[in-house]
Amino acid sequence: MRRLALVAALLLPVAGHAGEAAPVTDDPVLEERVMRLSHDLRCLVCQNQSIAESNAPLAVDLRNQVREQFQAGKDEAAVVDYLVARYGDFVLYLPPFKGTTLLLWLGPGLLLVAGAGWLAWRLRSRVRETPHALSAEEHARAAALLDGTAKPSRESRL
Repeated sequence: MRRLALVAALLLPVAGHAGEAAPVTDDPVLEERVMRLSHDLRCLVCQNQSIAESNAPLAVDLRNQVREQFQAGKDEAAVVDYLVARYGDFVLYLPPFKGTTLLLWLGPGLLLVAGAGWLAWRLRSRVRETPHALSAEEHARAAALLDGTAKPSRESRL
């Protein structure tokens, strides 16, 4: 039983690294190109990770496709074009500026300008507002509250 526990304890760290991406080829230059481009491509499963960071089966598959395209002699632009043709612009972390991505590119700026415009309008309208003048009764009540001589009202007891 102790031997079984010892073997399990020794294999546990190895099992934790089983999902990590290991180089598939012996060519370090090719692997560097694959990983550099993989950092610019979005994992379609995880969506908030690049295919270089993700261990999802689709991300591993995409890295293999990138590797195969590079081994076939294609350059980075051709590989990106191949993946975009197959999976759409969503596979890119930095999608191109075109009609379908116009709101994506201009939306944050438009929201910023609209928010600044609303804030400026609101601040100008506050300046034009006249302050509410207190009546003589309200002045007396405020003075009594400040002196501590005011009787508790029905609203203050609730």
